[in-house]
Amino acid sequence: MDEELFLQQLAMHKRLLYKVAYSYCRHAEDRRDLVQEMVMQLWRSFRSFDQRVQFSTWMYRIAMNVAISHYRSEKRQVRDTLPLEEFGLDIAEADQLYNAQSDNMRTLDKLISELDELNRALILLFMDGHDNDEIASIMGLSTANVATRMTRIKQKLQARFAEGN
Repeated sequence: MDEELFLQQLAMHKRLLYKVAYSYCRHAEDRRDLVQEMVMQLWRSFRSFDQRVQFSTWMYRIAMNVAISHYRSEKRQVRDTLPLEEFGLDIAEADQLYNAQSDNMRTLDKLISELDELNRALILLFMDGHDNDEIASIMGLSTANVATRMTRIKQKLQARFAEGN
């Protein structure tokens, strides 16, 4: 596994990192920090990447774990900084994508951010195009559990959306 392959895969799937960061952080600086943490963890874990697994699935699982840890931590730890630009990532690009969203998407993003950690991860995976089997594999749950939770999450989001928030 070399750096070039890592950078290539990261460039192809960088929107996934932005999507996760937006669901866990509202402030641009916090999103930038979170994406940086994700990239650092992905790089540290890349040597153990099993090429039989889809890169995006592996990347999503690590990104979600980092985001959940970030969300849970109450104290910011001092850490080494790693410029995102070095990896071809630009938080301004992510901000442009986010700002271009319709009001409905912003409302949906807000409602998703209010879900608990597990349900938020499940709906983000679903919105990213993963089916229940893939979500179950990524999250370490049974397919039946994922299907049940997804039905409840969708119903909850639809009801909250209909309320106007």
